[in-house]
Amino acid sequence: MMTFPRIAFAALLSLVAASGVMAQERATITTVNYPLQYIAERLVGDAADVVFPVPQDVDPSFWRPSIADISSIQSADLILLNGAGFATWIDRVSLPRSKVVNTTASIEDRFIRTESITHSHGEGEEHSHEGTASYTWLDPMLAIAQAEAVAAALTARGIAPADEVSAQLDALRLDLEALDADNRAALESLQDTAIIATHPRYQYFAQRYSLSISSLEWEAGTMPTETERADLVALIEQTGAQILIWEAEPPARAVQMATELGLKNIVFAPLARGVEGQSFTEAYRDAVSSMAEPAL
Repeated sequence: MMTFPRIAFAALLSLVAASGVMAQERATITTVNYPLQYIAERLVGDAADVVFPVPQDVDPSFWRPSIADISSIQSADLILLNGAGFATWIDRVSLPRSKVVNTTASIEDRFIRTESITHSHGEGEEHSHEGTASYTWLDPMLAIAQAEAVAAALTARGIAPADEVSAQLDALRLDLEALDADNRAALESLQDTAIIATHPRYQYFAQRYSLSISSLEWEAGTMPTETERADLVALIEQTGAQILIWEAEPPARAVQMATELGLKNIVFAPLARGVEGQSFTEAYRDAVSSMAEPAL
C-alpha cells in the first residue's frame, strides 16, 4: 500500500486551507444607489461583490432598511455613501466608521442648495427637500469625482489591485467624459428652452448644461390630480415651458394631458436605481437624445 508522503500531505492541507480562506475573503461592497453600484462594479471587476440592497419598487432616497438589511450592510467590507443628503436612513443607523466612504466629500463646495419643500411620497413619512440637491451623478464631472473617491477607497483597503483599479478608473473617466461631451452637444439647442420636471431631481443636470428646469412635486409614474394639473398649467404660463420631464413612465392619460397642454413628454429616470437592460451611461445618453429630438 502506497503511503502519501507527510510533506506532500501537509502541503495539500495548506493549499486547501488557503483556498478556503481566499473564498471567505472575497470582499463585499454595499452602495446606497445604482450610480455607485455601477462605478464600483466598473472599478473592482471580479475582485469583490457589489450589493445595492434597495428593493426594486422603493425610492433609494427614502428607503427604510429592515434590521436584517442593516446587519448585512454593517457586515460589508466597504460602504459607499453618496453624501449630499442622499439616503435618509443613514442618519438613523450606526455604521462602522472605518468602512464608510462619503464619495462626495471632496466636492462639497460644488453642492447646490435647494428651497424648502415638505411633502410625502404615497403613505411614507413627510420629508423636506430643503438643504442640498443630492442627485450629484447627473453631472458626469461630479460622477468622475465620486469614481475617484471609490477608486481610492478600493486601493487603500486592498480590495482590488491598485494597477487594475487605476486602469479601470481611466476607462470609466473616458466614458463619462464622452457622455458629457455628447450631452453638451445634444443639449446646446435647449439652453433657451424652458423645461418642467415632475420632481426636483435634475439640479446638477440643469447646472451642468445651462438648462432652465422648474420642478413640480408629483409622484413618479402616477396620474396627476386636478390640483397638480392646475399647478402644471400655472407653471407653463409662468415659464413658457415646452418640455415636461417625467422621472418614471407615466400613464397614457397623463402623457395625453401634457401633450394637450403643448408639452413634449420625456421620460428621464434620474438613475438613483438602474434602468432595466441599460447601463448608467446608456440610459443617460438615451434620455438626453430623446430631449434633444425635435418635437413632432
